Amino acid sequence: MKYNFYIDPDITKAETLPGIFYRDRNIFERLKEKVFMQTWQWAGDEDCIPHGAFAYPFTLLEGFLEEPMVLVRDEAGHLRCLSNVCTHRANLVVQRPGKLQKLVCLYHGRRFDLAGRFEFMPEFGEAMDFPRPCEDLHEFMLAQWGPFIFTGPEPAFRLDKIIAKINERVGFLPLETFRYDAEKSKDYTVDAHWALYCDNYLEGFHIPYVHKRLNDVLHYGNYATLIDDYFVLQIGYSDGHDEVFDLPEGHVDIGQKVAAYYYWIFPNLMFNFYPWGLSVNIVKPQSIDRTRVSFLTYVYDQSKLDKGAGASLDRVEQEDELIVESVQTGVGSRYYGTGRFSPEREQGVHHFHRLLARFLTADQVPRH
Repeated sequence: MKYNFYIDPDITKAETLPGIFYRDRNIFERLKEKVFMQTWQWAGDEDCIPHGAFAYPFTLLEGFLEEPMVLVRDEAGHLRCLSNVCTHRANLVVQRPGKLQKLVCLYHGRRFDLAGRFEFMPEFGEAMDFPRPCEDLHEFMLAQWGPFIFTGPEPAFRLDKIIAKINERVGFLPLETFRYDAEKSKDYTVDAHWALYCDNYLEGFHIPYVHKRLNDVLHYGNYATLIDDYFVLQIGYSDGHDEVFDLPEGHVDIGQKVAAYYYWIFPNLMFNFYPWGLSVNIVKPQSIDRTRVSFLTYVYDQSKLDKGAGASLDRVEQEDELIVESVQTGVGSRYYGTGRFSPEREQGVHHFHRLLARFLTADQVPRH
């Protein structure tokens, strides 16, 4: 069945993605190959892959893509992301994080160096046309932003260009000094389609109606949304004397009372900067009506926690969950087709829908 995913580039005329987008299982499965396989995903931070010969296995988007990968750092400090699947019989090569000098499969002893190059295989002396180039472990693209590490199966755009633009506003923050706080980090399960969660994140339109306390500390009238190729920035300004950023001279927002910078990178990564530090949100599809959202907390200034726009994030998340789960029920209606966008408040959602439509319908997304 063919669907019309066209989103008019003129937001004053555009209609949203149709309700069937959120309830059709074939579309949900198609998103794996057309969107998530072609975008960047969170892989971890420097703490998970210390210097020295070390390997850190992980599953990319567990419960959805389920792609086994391994971060490997060699003695020289070079970091790579490799397939964690042995090229002999598909056993997982690295079973647990740890120091090692070689990558050795515990099934039949196939050995690779720390760059993923095939080195040795027992009992293959009589094999014809062996080894071949495909005996090496596949290497994935890797990007780094301060201590944060990203990878993706076949990214269609450059992450370094996005990071450079994000750093125009938050580059003054010393990300290397931010410390992960396990106690304040948490996973949430939302009984809704992953894109509905992103829809909600990408607009401040709902803040006065859904987040009463957050609305008390943000100046809703000045709330700003800025659009770029593969990311959206929302800026929350203080409505009073709450915690705001101490911006350096020459900063583009100097003189403004900025309470929060909310960055979203297509399709499912969110970086929420507050005066106390950073909340990373990773939206992980599980099924057509279930999503896991990981909140990773990195603290910069402990004294500013629980103040201003960055306070009580757990309560804000629960408020978001209630409304998104309600929308999930609504898009199941046979009588819901498409909606319209608020030109003043929903530029981010419009941009998101246009990107989804573009990736879903393109034979091949242009790479740049």
